[in-house]
Amino acid sequence: MTYSVKQIVERYGVSQATVLHWLATKQLMCINVGRDPGKKRARYRVTEKQLADFESTRTPVPPAPKARRRKQSADIIEFIK
Repeated sequence: MTYSVKQIVERYGVSQATVLHWLATKQLMCINVGRDPGKKRARYRVTEKQLADFESTRTPVPPAPKARRRKQSADIIEFIK
């Protein structure tokens, strides 16, 4: 099965400009099924495999846990110069 730009827009909830940017920068690979590339408006199609590859590269990774500061013990008195 192939997906059109409109179907990808609906699937991810982004604008058409965003999807076209992904296609232009080759983050998302596609096939131009227009008559003559360059003469007519391009009609892009994305296969299921290409979409799966795109999703796997853009899967969010949770951030590393931050180290917390320890409280100083009450017996230490620190003087500021």
